[in-house]
Amino acid sequence: MALEGWEKGSFTAATLTRDTYRKGAGPVVIVVHEIPGITPAVERFADDVVNAGFTVVMPDLVGTAGQEVSGKYIASSMLKVCISKEFTNMALNKTSPIIAWLRALARSLHAEVGGKGVGAVGMCFSGGFALGMMVDDIMVAPVLSQPSLPFSVGKARAADLNLSPDDAVVVAQRAANGCQVLGLRFDQDKLVGHRFDSLRELLGDAFIAIELPSQSPKDHSVLTEQRDEASVQRVLDFFAEKLL
Repeated sequence: MALEGWEKGSFTAATLTRDTYRKGAGPVVIVVHEIPGITPAVERFADDVVNAGFTVVMPDLVGTAGQEVSGKYIASSMLKVCISKEFTNMALNKTSPIIAWLRALARSLHAEVGGKGVGAVGMCFSGGFALGMMVDDIMVAPVLSQPSLPFSVGKARAADLNLSPDDAVVVAQRAANGCQVLGLRFDQDKLVGHRFDSLRELLGDAFIAIELPSQSPKDHSVLTEQRDEASVQRVLDFFAEKLL
């Protein structure tokens, strides 16, 4: 299912190849989709980023680009995430291997496009990926929307940030040096667990938390399926502040 107006390509790093979708002009923002994939709601958000003056690249990690959400589709994509070695689903204090690929993608795009640096937003299972990408100095606008890996089975996993100890040290130092991190969630979202507490501890005043009152137990996807317009605008403002 082709995404209208998006240029399909691919990127390879360390033997891993994934399709990408690109659109727009200006500084680079990498939009990493949630489960089940690049849905119409994810595309709508990405188009908003394009229209705000950015080159947007969406990696296609699971699912079928453009496909509508359904229960069967969510289950299929969840299974792929659970069995893939690219995502650290349950292990504590580990950085997901896919983040190395995302860092390489960001470096490649920044070398091509230039600018102050790169922005990224992850959602749900990818929600913490921009945090891991902060290991590189070019990541200057990281956004974490409802970060949910590792899956919140038990108290320790519910607080884990999907970072290795070495990466956590680098991320904390970058925060101490002024790199701010924007986080968004619904306050009763059990998939996020206690990660916002962990982010406050790791990042201190550099962590900007947007915590919305949950209206339903199903509230999860701040920027897409349960889209909050004010939060979308806050993300766009954050990218503009850091990148333009």
